[in-house]
Amino acid sequence: MQSPESLLSDVVAITREAAVPVMALFRQKKTVWNKSGGELLEAEGPVGNPVTEADLAADRILRERLLALMPGSGWLSEETADSPDRLEREAVWIVDPIDGTREYVEGVPQFALSVGLSVGGEVALAVLLNPALDDLFTAVAGQGALRAGQPLSGSTRQELDGATVLASRSEARRGEFEPFRRRTSIKEVGSTAYKLALAAAGEGDAYFTRKPRNEWDVAAGILLCREAGLTVTDLGGDAHTFNRPSPLCRGVVTAAPALHPEILGMIHAVGTLE
Repeated sequence: MQSPESLLSDVVAITREAAVPVMALFRQKKTVWNKSGGELLEAEGPVGNPVTEADLAADRILRERLLALMPGSGWLSEETADSPDRLEREAVWIVDPIDGTREYVEGVPQFALSVGLSVGGEVALAVLLNPALDDLFTAVAGQGALRAGQPLSGSTRQELDGATVLASRSEARRGEFEPFRRRTSIKEVGSTAYKLALAAAGEGDAYFTRKPRNEWDVAAGILLCREAGLTVTDLGGDAHTFNRPSPLCRGVVTAAPALHPEILGMIHAVGTLE
């Protein structure tokens, strides 16, 4: 198997290739479907779980090119029907062709193509691209995280009071972060993957969700945060592992190491939304 380091430049190029149809339709008229019960239903109003032709086009490019780059690897993506044969593979691509499709549909430049390579259940390589802002993040396990080729370092904040927490736009609007506003500043950003990348870049002191997330939402971002020096766990305080039979993770909590235990305690005091 090729080393993750040797694959990185090719994965970046493939991710940028997949971003071409995404940006061709950004803020343009596009077909939007609502994923419901495994079916794509053409949307006639507000969409709860949207997918667009751009998601599907990007997924196609990523699937064809990444599997060809590493023959024998497995595949797990939000926009591809899951197959249990991935569980037999040592190396598995974990992909969200557009994380933050709701923002993409709304014309908000807070979405990302997220590509992670899991080897033996651990993410070994991450490429995350926000093409609307040409904001590129990369990481190889054990070699640090980069933004536009420059080393990243996450927050080293020691005190929780006044810390900036990156939060889901939709979760914040539903009031799910109200219990945390007394001690922290809430900054709303679209896309789980992009919030993790921004946390790795030190643009917030923490990010968490009290709800489950799928592996494709968090795989690349978790490696970025780990490599940037942040503490990352699920809602139970355990490290994430990948390429499991069910791709659903028990949420994600990432923060400056000194803040993580206190934030996890606050979440447990308020309650999770699992």
